[in-house]
Amino acid sequence: MPSMSVPTITLNNQTTIPQLGFGVFQVPPEETAATVSKAFEVGYRHIDTAEMYQNEKGVGEAIAASGIARDELYVTSKLNNGFHSPDDARRAFDETLGALGLDRIDLFLIHWPLPTLYDGDFVSTWKTLAEFVEDGRATSIGVSNFQPAHLDRIISETGVVPAVNQIEVHPYFTNEEARAASIRHGVEVEAWSPIAQGKVLDDEVINKIGADYGKTASQVTLRWHVERGDIVFPKSVKEERMRENFDIFDFTLTQDEVAGIAALDRGEDGRNGPNPDTFDYIPD
Repeated sequence: MPSMSVPTITLNNQTTIPQLGFGVFQVPPEETAATVSKAFEVGYRHIDTAEMYQNEKGVGEAIAASGIARDELYVTSKLNNGFHSPDDARRAFDETLGALGLDRIDLFLIHWPLPTLYDGDFVSTWKTLAEFVEDGRATSIGVSNFQPAHLDRIISETGVVPAVNQIEVHPYFTNEEARAASIRHGVEVEAWSPIAQGKVLDDEVINKIGADYGKTASQVTLRWHVERGDIVFPKSVKEERMRENFDIFDFTLTQDEVAGIAALDRGEDGRNGPNPDTFDYIPD
């Protein structure tokens, strides 16, 4: 199977997750099934979607058509920001399973903490996600965009440690405090926007490293994530790019190269997405 080249990471509940996956953020719903099917052909077995992407159904269609055994696939989705109240979260989770055509999801995340909404209560939302593990419909649960204080709070108030924290991480925004807080709690880091929405592709430092290995800036950056222990799921609707992003396991960066890429960090100025401390978007 082609995905055998992808290493796995063992989560804190002793289950494993492929370190490289395929993300479907901003893939139009009507194109999702064909795009994910192509990703399966390339060798991806880990798919990352979300309720707010509105394309879970397409992911489910691709899974159903793939003929791939369920235990060879790893599927993640995330709770819509509008459904943090426990009863809403339960309904939303049921709908996710229905859209995906699955009776169990490998990983389900709180998409954003939304500390300025719901009276600042993301703890009851987290407790609700824990129910899905208890009833066997989610193998693992985690969070996304949680800052150190948010992580500390849910763990201290519930005793339930997330399997992952999916946060913005790339060479221009290494997000070290959130990474360090996650690692301190035994929470694996998933890096979204791993190539800074394409901004790294013209980077002189990264391209110079790539030239030494016959690799593109995207491949070098994804390899940098892998060597630092991040779980990554680059997104592309183009097969050529999907294959390029998958082809990162036949070379290794030196420690100096890893450090040199990390030194490109611009702190908050490098952040592309919203700041989780203030983000309060709820879809219509």
